[in-house]
This record gives sequence, C-alpha cells and structure tokens, in this order.
Amino acid sequence: MARRHARWLSWTLVLVLAMLSVAGCAPSRSDVGHFEARAVKLDGRTRNYQVFIPRGARAASGALPVVLFLHGSGERGNDNRAQTEAGLGPYLRRHADAFPALVVLPQVPGDEEWSGDNNRAALAALDATLAEFGADPQRQYLTGMSMGGYGSWNIALASPQRFAAIVPVCGAVLAPRAVRPTLFVEEVAHESDPYAAIAARLTQTPIWIFHGARDDVVPPADDRRLQAAFQQAGAPDVRYTEYPDGNHNAWDATYADATMWTWLWAQRRH
Repeated sequence: MARRHARWLSWTLVLVLAMLSVAGCAPSRSDVGHFEARAVKLDGRTRNYQVFIPRGARAASGALPVVLFLHGSGERGNDNRAQTEAGLGPYLRRHADAFPALVVLPQVPGDEEWSGDNNRAALAALDATLAEFGADPQRQYLTGMSMGGYGSWNIALASPQRFAAIVPVCGAVLAPRAVRPTLFVEEVAHESDPYAAIAARLTQTPIWIFHGARDDVVPPADDRRLQAAFQQAGAPDVRYTEYPDGNHNAWDATYADATMWTWLWAQRRH
C-alpha cells in the first residue's frame, strides 16, 4: 500500500511539474496582441468599447501610436464584440504578433449612425486609451468603413487639428440611397458645396480615400468628387485609390495594403 501511495505521489509530482513547464512556455497576454473590453461614462451612460493592445505594449520604450476605427452598419449593437469581427478587427487578429499600434473600437448601438453622442463616445474612448497607455498624442489616426467612412469625415471635421491622418473606406458625403436618409456627413450638411467645404477644412490633413469602382451600396461618385475638391484646394497629401473590380467591400484590400500602413505610420502631427 505504501509503495502504491509513493508511486501515486511520484506521478502527481511529474504531472504538476509538466503543467508548470507548459504554463511557463505559454505566452502571456503582454507577449501577443489581443483585444480587451473597456468602458467610459458619457453623460452618466456607460459606453463600452474594445481596445486592441499590441504585443509588449506595457513595456514599450516609447509612446505608442493609436488608431480609432469606426465600423459599418452591420456591426451596430450592444454586444461590444461585433465591431471587432469585420474590417480592421480580423486584420488585427491575423497580425496580432506584429501590429505596432493601439486600436480603439467603439460600437454604435441599435440603428443609430456615427453622429452626435456616438461620435463623442468614440472620442471619449480614444481619450481614455491615450491616458491609460500613455499613447502618443501626435500619432492619432482615424479610419472607418462604409457607415464608418461617413463617420470618419464627421469626426475629423469636428476635430480638424487632432488626427495625424485619416483613411475613409467606401464612405461618402450624401445619403447613398433614399432608404437611408440619416446616413450623411452632418458637419457640412448646410453647405451649398459640401465637397469644397470638406476640402477647405481638411486641406492640411493627410488623407487616403479608398473605394470600389463597382460599389452598388455606397457608389464611389462622392469620393471622386471629394478627390477633385481636394485637388482644387491644393491639398498637399490627399490620395484616392479606387479598386477597378471592387464592390462595397473595399476594407479587406485596404487593411491588407502594406503601403497604406507604411504611409500612415509616417504621418505625425506637429
């Protein structure tokens, strides 16, 4: 009986040591990029959001850049998860070991738009992330897709000195269809020429616009007009890429474009 007990203790010790060895080899959350849920209070209301925390963020020797990502219509809700499952989120998961920046991913509830309190909540989440991680205020970037493309213009126009660069993807200025009259860039809705107004207010902001030529959800006409308006305004760094065979999903190609990221990281507010 004593021999059997000793053998059991021996095997138990081996098992415990093996488990400790595996645990010691497993990467900690600081060793891999990952998402974490956060919340801010806005006018007494809790607004949830996600933050992508890059590998080694806590031990970084310098202040990290931070990207604010605005999702599209299909990711609206209150689960604080859907906004990570289309657009930039899947790209971050595929490149979790190498993506070099914090990313803030707020979520629009219900059937609302990127406007009003939702934009304020997005900026509050961005401010909270800057404070929590000591991120670089000179390297704040803004991108959004579809509905979030519209939101990118709204937020950038409301804070024209804040972002080092913006990347609107398959967005527009005016409502794309009669069934979606609430989707438009509110900041210039009162202007006789909203395209010229956007170009005048963001002339000095580096911008790279992306769209699919065959987009039948948000047609590219508005982005073409914006590009022309920026050229007319003499904007020094506003680019426009139109995918000849692309439909509404221009985001997968955009976020997979290494050239876009190289350009983005080179931008800094002075």
